[in-house]
Amino acid sequence: MPDVRRPAVAIAATPKRRRAILDLAREVEQRDFDGIYCASVGDGLGLCLALALSTERIPLGTAISNLYTRSAADFAQTTALIQELAGGRFRFGVGVSHAPLLRHMGLSAGRPLADMRGFVEAWRATPRTGEQPPIVVAGLRKKMVALAGEIGDGLVFANASRSHVSDSLAALSGAALRSDDFFIGNMIPTCISPDEKAAAAVNRRTLQFYVTLPNYRNYWKEAGYVEEMEAIEKAILAGERDRIPELMSDAWLADCTLYGDGDRVLEGLAAWYEAGVKTPIIVPSSAEGNQIRAFQELFELFDRA
Repeated sequence: MPDVRRPAVAIAATPKRRRAILDLAREVEQRDFDGIYCASVGDGLGLCLALALSTERIPLGTAISNLYTRSAADFAQTTALIQELAGGRFRFGVGVSHAPLLRHMGLSAGRPLADMRGFVEAWRATPRTGEQPPIVVAGLRKKMVALAGEIGDGLVFANASRSHVSDSLAALSGAALRSDDFFIGNMIPTCISPDEKAAAAVNRRTLQFYVTLPNYRNYWKEAGYVEEMEAIEKAILAGERDRIPELMSDAWLADCTLYGDGDRVLEGLAAWYEAGVKTPIIVPSSAEGNQIRAFQELFELFDRA
């Protein structure tokens, strides 16, 4: 097996398993993984607060908080609290989310770049909060990536295409690229299984929702997957969403996710580092069980590596 360092992982605070998730996080720390990043599902900031008190040394953060759900000043109070309780281990990952999701939540958004810039300025300007964590801007398209390099302390992708990462990172300022402290992460759906077909099916289910979002499809077109994305658009317009999984090509899936046996997953992970992602964030799923089972498979993989 290739020798690669242990990546960061993503966790979510699922109902009725929240204490178990904290136990899991402590095991992740004991096993020397590179960080724990919390999804917005189930209150990622709340989970980060719990992690600040439940762990001792592992980096932690949000990936990704939706900037429209709270005011910048309200976020600032909470992020400073977590940073202090975590002893400086926290990173605040924040993004503009997606228009269909915002409409579903009854929220409205303006222009993403202007909204992100205004949010970061207001968040930093909030008085009497104490030390704030580094702020990590979620980006896909090159203009947001460039903005992350201008106003942020890091950049985080979600479901990026590995073959397109170098093009995306070229939009960063030279200062950001040269800085060892500038965070560059990507959340990578991952399913470890000797049954490659079953693992691929799991990752297709994970990404099936994302391909229905216009900004993701535009990103993947930019990455070279025009044929797949246009076919998916036609299926959506025709009311044939059940056809979406068959339109998600193997080449596209392998470029955006990790799946298959241990050797294949570790080789793919090494390739993400080589592409310029400093902190790959594994989002584990299992072909045979829930989030806890997926982590056990991840632990077993690195125990053997």
